[in-house]
Amino acid sequence: MQNQDTGRHFDRAGIKEEVVRSLKGSMTLSDAEIYRAIDHAILREGRENCGSLEEKTILREQIFDAIRNLGILEKYLRDDRVTEIMVIGPGKIFVERDGELARTPEHFDSEDEVYRVIDQILAPINRVVNEASPVVDGRLPDGSRVHIVIPPISLEGPTITIRKFFRGGMTMEKLIGYGSFPAGLEPVLGAFVRARYNILISGATNSGKSSLINALSGYIGSGERIITIEDSAELQFFHVDNLVRLEARNPNAEGENEVTMNDLIKASLRMRPNRIIVGEVRGAEALSMLSAFSTGHSGSLSSIHANSAKDALSRLETMTLMGIDLPLRAVRGQIASSIDLVIHLGRLKNGDRRLLEIIELAGLEGEDYRIHPLFLYRGEELVPVSCLLNTHNLEAYGQMEAYERGMKEYPCPTMAMQKEEI
Repeated sequence: MQNQDTGRHFDRAGIKEEVVRSLKGSMTLSDAEIYRAIDHAILREGRENCGSLEEKTILREQIFDAIRNLGILEKYLRDDRVTEIMVIGPGKIFVERDGELARTPEHFDSEDEVYRVIDQILAPINRVVNEASPVVDGRLPDGSRVHIVIPPISLEGPTITIRKFFRGGMTMEKLIGYGSFPAGLEPVLGAFVRARYNILISGATNSGKSSLINALSGYIGSGERIITIEDSAELQFFHVDNLVRLEARNPNAEGENEVTMNDLIKASLRMRPNRIIVGEVRGAEALSMLSAFSTGHSGSLSSIHANSAKDALSRLETMTLMGIDLPLRAVRGQIASSIDLVIHLGRLKNGDRRLLEIIELAGLEGEDYRIHPLFLYRGEELVPVSCLLNTHNLEAYGQMEAYERGMKEYPCPTMAMQKEEI
């Protein structure tokens, strides 16, 4: 039952089917025309079934959403407290609200209705899902990320997972307000971005990697030219006018016309970027990303799935070796010369997102990385371990004072002592 109040008096599924038949499958009609058809159907139904004006109004919006939008998912898409929506076949819907996962009382009327929602999602972005290609990534008009899996891969029926975006974009102030970051860290991270350090953000699924990239982008100068490269576009930069967003393309039914992340990274180098933002590195494109980061595009950002900052470097090695046959030490040298900082995110046992590690990658020591921890999560808070060794970028871009001002919150060795170590 979709809604207990309207369900007592109205055959919601029957009214919806009647409206769809009256529209003759045309989705080019205006919203007003669709509402008019719904009103006529409810009026005819209302002659036999009594119901209050409030119930009819609720039913009217439900049917409109089922035809024009994403049906019963709309209420959760409009709820700013909901961050994730999970559909498992027609019978189960789960949402994550305020960090807690729970099953909703609503469900779809049929599997066909789930497929209609999938079509609504994929049609505007020219992607398809079928038995031959049963897994697809997409996005909603607001930028929210969608992952769809259908039978025979999904044994529970068609599944939809929606990772919502925060309205108005993510900012560091919002992350601090949600408790993900200590307020004192904000000027330090701002100095790192403005000083054009190359930053790799690591973390598990749903740890907040994309949110942090969006927040850090707020420190990029409004006059810079930014190229974003993503498998499925989801980054939201609002203050940069000179912004080019590139999105990979899956092969068509004949296995042709694919545009990979690797293709896009190579293309971006001919577009005169000041910074390159790679939403997430997943495979052989890692080598091209590292080359871009180390050849005049300092201040770039990317993310990677990993269980720790050190694990992120190991995974980056593996991905790089997927693209070329090189000695491991050569790959590590490339990584060490391309990545300045690794920020690792994770979730606590209670589901809260937290920044768990910031390390500086200070070159190689023999065959291994010289890893210099800056901040570690200990007990129930992020604590400083040491200050940045390589302060050259801070000085070159006029961010030394801002960094030192931010570090007053965190006692650590003096900058003079740090410089002697370099």
